[in-house]
Amino acid sequence: MDDVLRSTLDGWTNFYLITGGAAAALTGLQFVVQTLLASEPVRPIGADDPEGGIAAFSSPTIVHLSLALVISALVCVPWPGYQSMRAALALLGAGGLGYVGIVLRRARAQQSYAPVFEDWLWHFLLPGAAYGGLMLAAFFFHRGVDGPLFVVGAATLLLLCVALHNAWDTVTYFTVSLIRRDAAASGAATEQATPTTGSPAANE
Repeated sequence: MDDVLRSTLDGWTNFYLITGGAAAALTGLQFVVQTLLASEPVRPIGADDPEGGIAAFSSPTIVHLSLALVISALVCVPWPGYQSMRAALALLGAGGLGYVGIVLRRARAQQSYAPVFEDWLWHFLLPGAAYGGLMLAAFFFHRGVDGPLFVVGAATLLLLCVALHNAWDTVTYFTVSLIRRDAAASGAATEQATPTTGSPAANE
């Protein structure tokens, strides 16, 4: 392993141990959340395409967390030189950008939810910026230059924040839908239980 590269990456070990551990823990938590949501099936108004909604808004969360974990692991690998590490980071960045494009197409095609600006920002623009930054960092990363590693670290943190926000957004959306469903059911039951009132002549 290149001694300069090793000494450079050694300073990032603790950072990527933290981000990798967080990504792994959040990935497991997302599976738990998805299981809990499945145990309380909610069908929001207009939810005619649940598979499309999951593919566009839930599955990417797992992908972003997984790639944050992979990036954290790759930086800790004892690379023999700069070129192999640059190639790996560039491939991850390109693959991530390609996936964001696929998710964008799925979001435009699905019919379960109408995205607002916040959705476009957190589900497409910010992940795209993270993967684009990863590609640029790989391009400029070479012997004696440490700056691109800060871009890689920022991209990793951004992916974690994006995934955390999107997971919370999904849980909140389903929770509100469940509350509205229960409120509507309670209102309908109350109306059915209320006796019809009128004049004595009408009641006779």
